Amino acid sequence: MMQYIETFLNEFSKFMWGTPLVILMVGGGLFFMFFSGFMPYKHFGHAFGIIRGKYSDEHDQGDISHYQALATALSGTLGLGNITGVAVAITVGGPGAIFWMWVTAVVGVATKFFTASLAIMYRGKDSLGHLQGGPMYVIREGMSKRWLPLAYLFAIAGLFGILPSFQINQLVQTLREVFAIPAGLATTEEHFNFDLITGIILSLGIFSIVIGKIHRIAQVTSKVVPFMVIFYFIMTIFVLVSNHSALLPMLKLIVTDAFQGGYVAESYLNNNAVFGGALGAVIILGVQRGAFSNEAGIGTESLAHGAAKTNKPTREGLVAMIGPVVDTLIVCTCTALAILVTGVWHGDATGVTLTTQAFEQVFPGYGQYLLTIMIFFLSTSTVLTFWYYGSKCAGFLFGADKEEYYVWFYCALIVVGAVSSLKAVLGLFDGMYALMAIPTMISTLVLAPKVMQAARAYFKDFKQHKFEKTTL
Repeated sequence: MMQYIETFLNEFSKFMWGTPLVILMVGGGLFFMFFSGFMPYKHFGHAFGIIRGKYSDEHDQGDISHYQALATALSGTLGLGNITGVAVAITVGGPGAIFWMWVTAVVGVATKFFTASLAIMYRGKDSLGHLQGGPMYVIREGMSKRWLPLAYLFAIAGLFGILPSFQINQLVQTLREVFAIPAGLATTEEHFNFDLITGIILSLGIFSIVIGKIHRIAQVTSKVVPFMVIFYFIMTIFVLVSNHSALLPMLKLIVTDAFQGGYVAESYLNNNAVFGGALGAVIILGVQRGAFSNEAGIGTESLAHGAAKTNKPTREGLVAMIGPVVDTLIVCTCTALAILVTGVWHGDATGVTLTTQAFEQVFPGYGQYLLTIMIFFLSTSTVLTFWYYGSKCAGFLFGADKEEYYVWFYCALIVVGAVSSLKAVLGLFDGMYALMAIPTMISTLVLAPKVMQAARAYFKDFKQHKFEKTTL
């Protein structure tokens, strides 16, 4: 029975992440790029000014600052997908998959500009009268009632797609292999007690933060995210300097293989009917991993950016578009280059083990510990943000007054995730994650003209200096 369920859920995941979704997300992103006349790409300087608080107004509606909204959104995207996901992309799709991850990031800049702008433009009140943002509120407030089922579809998919089990399971596995087994606290066969105790400790730690809701989460992530990015970037610089002769050849290989698919795993082609054969496979794999990395078009980022303290939708759209640059073009590229220049991708290792081998080669004896530190912060910060996302979905479906029950449910799942095998539920999580993209992209495509109308008015006023510096 369990084997049947596992097979069904894995097939569901494969179906959801098929060619139609790739076309919707990448094609939609390309549409936003050209429809906007590349407007977002011309204003990165202004976006960084907004993040620094140059144009903030404390009287605006919202709960957190622009920078805290970006940090919260990034803590959700800067997860194990940036380490494990990139390794999987290279193992299964070859170096060329990284190029298509870059493509999703470039078009994702435009997608996030539109989705985050809408998150502010069409905020709505929950059952307790508090202002909220997110795709379900965008659909409810910005579209006619016949579209309302899409709002519930997003919220239901969000409850299942952003649970903590995967992140916690992989974190506990890493802690067990790196620390517990060498110290004699667990063995490869007997590790339930260690996993359970670790899960309980993590659950209590997460609980102590999430009871403070978005304000406390934003305070934590605004400090953790810069540390993660800088720490990982410095580690990667050491790897690249140590293998500098391989850097340019590997960059060239990423580009050439993107249009050849010469390194796609034969086992993947045998088990998946992919349009276009090896080339189609490398494109789909790259887009899938890119979507998991930056979540552009998934809709989760709108839940964080919708809480920003601003009355100008364009301003938060500009802030959100920095996300794909950081999590995919910087962090994922760090992982990819570390794996490629060290040559470990030619071996038999997969997933996080592949990334560990790359850093262990340059930092013998303690590379795995450095990566474990990174994994700890990546996992826990993502779990924090996912709780907020899930609570907003639960509040939309069952009422904001029921969110307190979701805290207990979520923290219990942290313990469950620590001791469980996730082979069956991973298919469900992945499929639901993809399902969230459908209402998000449809609503964004329908309301795109509203975003451009607001953006043109914003930049016209900005250029003409109609408002004081603090209100622009």
